[in-house]
Amino acid sequence: MTRFDNFINGEWVASTEYKANYNPSDLDDVIGEYAQASISQVNEAVQAARSAFKQWTFASIQARADALDKIGSEILQRNKEIGELLAREEGKVLAEAIGEVTRAGNIFKYFAGECLRLSGTTLPSVRSGVQVEVVREAVGVVGLITPWNFPIAIPAWKIAPALAYGNCVVFKPADLTPGCAWVLTEIISRAGLPAGVFNLVMGSGRNVGNCIVDSPEVDAISFTGSVTVGRSIAERCIQRQAKVQLEMGGKNPQVILDDADLDQAVELSLQSAYFSTGQRCTASSRLIVTDKIYDSFKEKLLEKLLSLRVGDALDSNTQIGPVVSAQQLENNLKYAEIGVKEGAHLYGGQRLELAKKGFYQKPGLFVECKPDMRVCTEEIFGPMASLLRVKDYDEALAMANATEFGLAAGIATQSLKYAQHFKQHAQVGMVMVNLPTAGVDYHVPFGGRKASSYGPREQANYAKEFYTSVKTVYVA
Repeated sequence: MTRFDNFINGEWVASTEYKANYNPSDLDDVIGEYAQASISQVNEAVQAARSAFKQWTFASIQARADALDKIGSEILQRNKEIGELLAREEGKVLAEAIGEVTRAGNIFKYFAGECLRLSGTTLPSVRSGVQVEVVREAVGVVGLITPWNFPIAIPAWKIAPALAYGNCVVFKPADLTPGCAWVLTEIISRAGLPAGVFNLVMGSGRNVGNCIVDSPEVDAISFTGSVTVGRSIAERCIQRQAKVQLEMGGKNPQVILDDADLDQAVELSLQSAYFSTGQRCTASSRLIVTDKIYDSFKEKLLEKLLSLRVGDALDSNTQIGPVVSAQQLENNLKYAEIGVKEGAHLYGGQRLELAKKGFYQKPGLFVECKPDMRVCTEEIFGPMASLLRVKDYDEALAMANATEFGLAAGIATQSLKYAQHFKQHAQVGMVMVNLPTAGVDYHVPFGGRKASSYGPREQANYAKEFYTSVKTVYVA
C-alpha cells in the first residue's frame, strides 16, 4: 500500500505512524496510508516556516505571483484527476468534486494577481513637511487548519492569500481527507517556493492541531470547523495575542413565500439542503414556508427528494454520495431518532445498504416541526432538513433570524419589496435571492455573523485583513 509523507522544510518526511484513508463509497477501497506527524515534526515545521519568513516576505512580488499562477494552472490542468480523488476520498459526487477542484485552481490564479495589486496609501501629515505612508506587511507564520467537507477549496482559499501576502504556512488538513491535501502540497512543492515557506503536517486535531495553535512561533491561526473547537482556539490565541480567524457552524434558513415560483423554489431548496450530501456549512437545513404554499411545496419537494439516487460518488448516475464517515452517519441517525421523539414526522433519513459497503443514507425531511426542536436548532451536517410552516413574511423573517448562527440565508419570492427587506434584515453574512444558499464565487468575501464566524472575512481582497498587518510610517 502506498504511503504518503509530511512535507517539512522543503522535504518529504516519513513518520513512525501512518493512518489508512478509506473510500466512504466503498470501504474495501483504501486510498493510501498517510503520515501522522509527531509533536517534534510539527515544531520542526513551525521553525522551518519561521526561518524562511524573511526570505519569502521580502521576495519579489513577481516571484510570488509566478509561483501561485503555476500552482493554479496545474490544478486546473489536472482537475478531473484530482476531482476523482476528491470524490473517492470525501464522497462528493464526481461533477461536484471536479467543480471544487476547478474553484481551487481559480483561487490560486486570483491571488497570483493579488500579489501585484497590494497597495498602500500616502497622506499628508497635519505637520508641515511630513509625509505619512500606510502600508501592509505579512503577519508572519500562519497555521491553517481545514475541514473535510471541502478538502481542496478551503485549503486553497487559506493557503493562496497567505502566500500571496508574504506569509509562511504550516498546514494541517482534516484527518478524514488527507489525500487532496497531499496532492495540493505536491503541486506546491514544485512551484519554486523556498524551503520552509510551505509545510504540511497531517494528523489529528488533538495532537497536531493543538500543537500549532499553542505554538508561540505561530503568529496567526485560521480555522474552519466546529463551534466548540473554534471557541477553544479563539480563547487560546487571544491568551497569547495571536491573530485568529474562525469559520464555524450554520443552521441556515431558506424562506419560501406564497408568491415564489414553486418549481424554482423546490429545486433551489433541494440543492441547498441535500446536494454534497448536505455536508456544507452553507446548506439550508431549515425550510421556512408560508402557509398558502406550504402543502404544495411539501408535496413537490418530497416527490423529488425521495427519488434522488444515492450511491457511489464515482458513478455518473449518482446524485447524492455517501456520508463522509461512520461517526458522521451515526450522528445523523441519532438526530433522526431525536426528531421523531420530539414529535416530527420523518420522510427518509434511514441508512441504506447498497451493493458496495459504504456510509449511505437516504436524504430525509422532518415535517410537522416546531422551531424549538433540536433538529431545527442544532447543526446536523448531513442530508436532512426541517420543514417549518409560518403565516407570512414577518413570521418567516423572525424565524430565520431566531438562531445562534448567521452564515447564509435564502429567500424565494417574486416580490422586490420582500427581497429588498430580507437582504437588509437577514442577520447573516451572505444572502441569496431565488438561488441556492450553497455556492459562493471565489472572488467575493465569505463569512457570517454570530456563532458562524469570528474575525476578518475569507476570500477575495478581503483576505488581506487577516493575512496582513497595517504599518503607519512618517517621513520628514
